[in-house]
Amino acid sequence: MILSFGEICGSEKQDEILAGLEAKINGVRAAEPLDTGTVIGAFDRLAWRIEAGEFDALIDSLGLDAAARYKAQAVCMLRRESLEYRLRRELPGGMGGLEYEAPPFGLQGVRAFRLPLGTIFHIAAGNVDALPAMALAEGLLTGNVNILKLPQTDKGLSVTILKALVDGEPALAPYVHVFDTPSSDVAAMLKMAQMCDAISVWGGDEAVQAVRRMAPPGVKLIEWGHRFSFCYVTGDHTRHTEELRALAEHVAVTQQLLCSSCQAVYIDTEDPAAVRDFCGLFLPMLQEAIRAHAPKEIGMAASLTLRRLTDEVEAAITGGSAQSDGTDLMGRLPVRALPRVKLMEALRKRKGRLQTAGLIADDPQDGIIDILTRAGVNRVTGAGEMSETFQGEAHDGEYPLQRYTRVVNSRFHAE
Repeated sequence: MILSFGEICGSEKQDEILAGLEAKINGVRAAEPLDTGTVIGAFDRLAWRIEAGEFDALIDSLGLDAAARYKAQAVCMLRRESLEYRLRRELPGGMGGLEYEAPPFGLQGVRAFRLPLGTIFHIAAGNVDALPAMALAEGLLTGNVNILKLPQTDKGLSVTILKALVDGEPALAPYVHVFDTPSSDVAAMLKMAQMCDAISVWGGDEAVQAVRRMAPPGVKLIEWGHRFSFCYVTGDHTRHTEELRALAEHVAVTQQLLCSSCQAVYIDTEDPAAVRDFCGLFLPMLQEAIRAHAPKEIGMAASLTLRRLTDEVEAAITGGSAQSDGTDLMGRLPVRALPRVKLMEALRKRKGRLQTAGLIADDPQDGIIDILTRAGVNRVTGAGEMSETFQGEAHDGEYPLQRYTRVVNSRFHAE
């Protein structure tokens, strides 16, 4: 399905729509800019509709694990108070003219204005349901025209939600263009890229590299690529059984699909026996959590079964155990000794990819947080909160709303 200028049509109309889209977008951008208050009001009304259950049938049909939890998070993030809070935190001066301060030494100043980038091409990833709609919310909040390429796993959820959004506020319709174009249709994606000022891409290394090759010269590339997240355990882990259960729940619920999902556990020790002791305590918790959150969709269940069988084959070949090293039933969760004196060196090997550290510590204020953040970690949370969304937080060390805007200077408005 395609959503453009508030109308839904079939994918067969893609080439026809793309042929005239840039001229129409230019007309939109030449008119009065999109009002931030209008955007906030539209999303606030949409949040109430989501909370009231208007989209529950579609959400339930997707078989999402922890759907109620994600729905509650989406409602909270789209409410007026949350969006206004984000604007204040990420764009302190707001959109439009920024506060002027005369420069020192009697030099002539210049006015600064924060404006939209213009037109953003969002290439969404499929590892988080409803993420495409949330990415578009950020583009609209900063006044941009948005072209969104959906992942093949979206199954109509984003189109349905965004159609409801523009129906509720027709002023947003010219700023929302959603396509279900497959990634193999390079010609269509290139057309979308050529009419944009920036490309925002979510995905792994191959997806990001493909977009880099495709991006026309001069088009800003905003990457939200693959990241590495882990749990770090320091102190006596036997004192933290509740936190370990929360970590196991996190692994099972996220299915290790998110950038913030725990992909490894590091223990602040050089003693292999301490690692084995940790695995002996944690593995039953992990198995219990995974059984409680077994995938409902048959395709996912088959995929996880294949992973488990692969682990068993590898264990048979190596003569080891499929569970003794912390392997779980969905994929691998390696557990390794990594004393804090070696933490900087080890983490710097993953520079540019570090995201979340879930910390389990007897004393979190003993300097470990400083080591983690100096090494490049952008986010430190409790072990069970690694994929929680917190209001006002940056994403991969940057505020999205800032990346979707530009600062324009004008001498004609100098004080």
